[in-house]
Amino acid sequence: MSQHELHTPAPGRRWTATIAPLTVGVLIGLAILVGLLVLAPGKHRAGMAETETIPAAAVHAASPPAASATASPAIDNSRRTAIVEAAERVGHAVVTLSVVQTRVVSTTPGDFFEPFFRDMIPQYRYREQIPSMGSGFIISKDGYVLTNEHVVHGADRITAILPDGRNLTGKIVGSHPQYDLAVVKIDGKNLPTAPLGSSGDLMVGEWAIAIGNPFGFLLNDTQPTVTAGVISATRRDIKAQAQSAGIYKNMIQTDAAINPGNSGGPLVNARGEVIGVNTFIFTKSGGSEGIGFAIPIDAAKRVVDEIIHYGRVRNVWIGVSTWELTPYVAERLQTTDRKGLYVAAVDRGSPADKAGVKVGDIIRKVNGTEVSDGNEAYRVIFGASVGDTIALTLEREGKLFTVRLLLEESPEG
Repeated sequence: MSQHELHTPAPGRRWTATIAPLTVGVLIGLAILVGLLVLAPGKHRAGMAETETIPAAAVHAASPPAASATASPAIDNSRRTAIVEAAERVGHAVVTLSVVQTRVVSTTPGDFFEPFFRDMIPQYRYREQIPSMGSGFIISKDGYVLTNEHVVHGADRITAILPDGRNLTGKIVGSHPQYDLAVVKIDGKNLPTAPLGSSGDLMVGEWAIAIGNPFGFLLNDTQPTVTAGVISATRRDIKAQAQSAGIYKNMIQTDAAINPGNSGGPLVNARGEVIGVNTFIFTKSGGSEGIGFAIPIDAAKRVVDEIIHYGRVRNVWIGVSTWELTPYVAERLQTTDRKGLYVAAVDRGSPADKAGVKVGDIIRKVNGTEVSDGNEAYRVIFGASVGDTIALTLEREGKLFTVRLLLEESPEG
């Protein structure tokens, strides 16, 4: 045997030597694969088990909340605001006033033909009933209703429609055009009333709720309408128009919507107390533009007391006749200050006479307010009642002094 043969392995031994390492590797690989296959489902099951043990609260916190079919109590409670409470407290006492007025209408041939046929064609007159509607509110259990005078002015028939559907006939107890207030009496049982507050401490910016029946003739519903805003201003003096008999002084201004039919309804604060009587608006379109005015309830209560107790508002009496300080009068009095009123006459036994006012005095101020004519003086004392005291600042012989008058009822009533 050659040396080469001695050192060269036989073919069979070479295969055996090669296959052995491969076999071991394959077996190791198979063992690892089997282990992975066996352990993988266990780890998967363990992972699922860990997921199932997560607290339900954590799951809900992580996921978006589902929509609820009903609102939570907190949301329900938040809807019951002060406005809701005030509307419920006063709304049941607000009435719709259906008013029928009678107007006499006359027919003529016309403007062009009238001069020619005035004596030949007689005028034909007939009565026409005009329906209108406003608001009011019950202030006493025995059926007194407060409203505006212009709502019931010239009424032949008044029907008060309550929120519960009752229709009650109303009768005017008394009214006053200059105050633009009226009291109507209705007969009924278990009548609801509106609590009256005070208008003396109103704050600009506080809630104001207007309740009434705007356009009530278009709505087949007896429930009043509620609008909300704020007190925009107080103590507003409104210049009266020529055709208006009312004197609107110390008015409450609000941006709560007031529309035709709201007149006579209550203006209410957040406590559910009436603080004013809705009266009119400033508007260019005929609808609400956020500038409405109400008569202060303190002034209204004094008028109501007068009407209920005396059947009228007693006119106060001062007992002086005055002239305006025209340039001619001022020259004769040798004064350059034309602000004031010259006392031309004093009624004997009048409050002015008792206070010491004399002919020739110049009234410079009334209750501390300068006056230049009779209308200004009247506006200053407007709202004063019999028994009240007013102050007159007089000038006599160049000296100023103040006297106080105890107001009495006018002898003419």
